Amino acid sequence: MRSIGRRRFAIAALATWVAPRRLGAQPAGEPARIGYLALSLGGAPPLTEAFRRGLRELGYTEGRNLRIEFRDAAGAPERLLPLAAEMAELPVEVIVTAGALPAIAARQATSSLPIVFIGAADPLSSGLVETLARPRGNATGLSLLLPELVGKRLQLFKEAVPAIRRLAVLWQPGGSAERTEKDLLHGAEVAARALGLGVQFFEARTPADIEPAFSAMKRASADALTVLSTPMFGAEQKRLVGLAAQHRLPSMFQFREYVAAGGLMSYGPDLPDLYRRAALYVDRILKGAQPGSLPVEQPTKFELVINVKTAQALGLALPVPVLGLADELIR
Repeated sequence: MRSIGRRRFAIAALATWVAPRRLGAQPAGEPARIGYLALSLGGAPPLTEAFRRGLRELGYTEGRNLRIEFRDAAGAPERLLPLAAEMAELPVEVIVTAGALPAIAARQATSSLPIVFIGAADPLSSGLVETLARPRGNATGLSLLLPELVGKRLQLFKEAVPAIRRLAVLWQPGGSAERTEKDLLHGAEVAARALGLGVQFFEARTPADIEPAFSAMKRASADALTVLSTPMFGAEQKRLVGLAAQHRLPSMFQFREYVAAGGLMSYGPDLPDLYRRAALYVDRILKGAQPGSLPVEQPTKFELVINVKTAQALGLALPVPVLGLADELIR
């Protein structure tokens, strides 16, 4: 069940965008056209729907005053740049990108079309913007603080499951921007060792590598798991939590969706709300705002979500203080 105090993102500079406004940027009778580029659409229908819901809340209706051109790299990063170049040639007014890698590809494909990124882990080091307050270029949007949250996530995990001794970290090489990937791995190692945990990293480049990675965790006697989420892992979340249950590994994730699917815990931003709020940027740009003048929104509130049913299945008695910290307990 959801706690009454469920937290949300907030940024004062965008607060005035929430109320629906009349559409008027396009010529009468002409629908707005936007592009939507993703590394993997298959694993994120709720996120795509959250973005569409945000547009509907602002008065946009697909087929009437809005048309969305979707492009899906099907989990292959090397396909992003050709798809971005193709999209840049379409008559779209804004390109929306799900994550940092599609945003980087879109920036390489066009320096003139406005780009709204959703969930870019580190837009500064990725070169997407000059500053968060004034991006200046043709891209802006909503960021994630993934590297900064690794330590807090593992601290909460250790508090919830004090018996953890050997932590497995599952990651996908190439699944995030290079700098973000390095920061995530380094942050996980430093935080784990500071908590007195042995830590070992396990790679899964493709979905076919996931089960062998879990077999390797078993051989290494891992007794807990954290996953550094990527779009591929998002598409495989049911299999990930199923394998964690099969191997009796308590699991900590970045996003609630994994816990709803059966994972033990997550700590991070409300991802669907992030996608819904991206519609506010699109709306402003369609009405004439320049992306370089729209500040990047960063998360300021985060959710701790715990699956009590999963804890019971693992035979875990979670400490009452940790349960009291949770924003949501799934039973």
